[in-house]
Amino acid sequence: MEADPDQEAHIYRRKRQDKTKKQTRPRTLPKISWAGLMMNKADLVEQLIKHEGMRLKPYYCTAGKLTIGVGRNLDDVGINEPEARWLLLNDIQQIEKQLDAKLPWWRNLDGVRQIALADMTFNVGIGTILKFEKMLNALLYERWDDAAAEALDSRWAKQVGQRAETIARQFRTGEYA
Repeated sequence: MEADPDQEAHIYRRKRQDKTKKQTRPRTLPKISWAGLMMNKADLVEQLIKHEGMRLKPYYCTAGKLTIGVGRNLDDVGINEPEARWLLLNDIQQIEKQLDAKLPWWRNLDGVRQIALADMTFNVGIGTILKFEKMLNALLYERWDDAAAEALDSRWAKQVGQRAETIARQFRTGEYA
């Protein structure tokens, strides 16, 4: 029986390929000690404060970018939603402290009316809210319709429109609008 030349060529090529293949073993990675590679963030914070400075009010940096804190570029980076919420919660805490100091009775209001008064105070500031004497007196004595009317009878209500309507409705009804 004669050998098939095509089959012999195929077997020859396969044997030659097998001989030329490099023998590879699974490679193991060197062990790394992460302890030596970890950055001390507290040290980085201190160094960045030293180099950037810490400014608690917005300013323009040397590149002309609106900046705050420790080099936070507000023009290009801004803030993200969690940062905005954190700032808001801090601002709410300040409003509560101011209302507690100037109008301690406000805590006796139901929750919805507390929210309405805190919202209005957040918007105008504690100094201006104290000028709403008739409205505050109406809230103190639970004259809800009068409190709503006084809130709406103001320059503030004309400036903020729907916000004033919502707050007045909350004063009047004690329900979320």
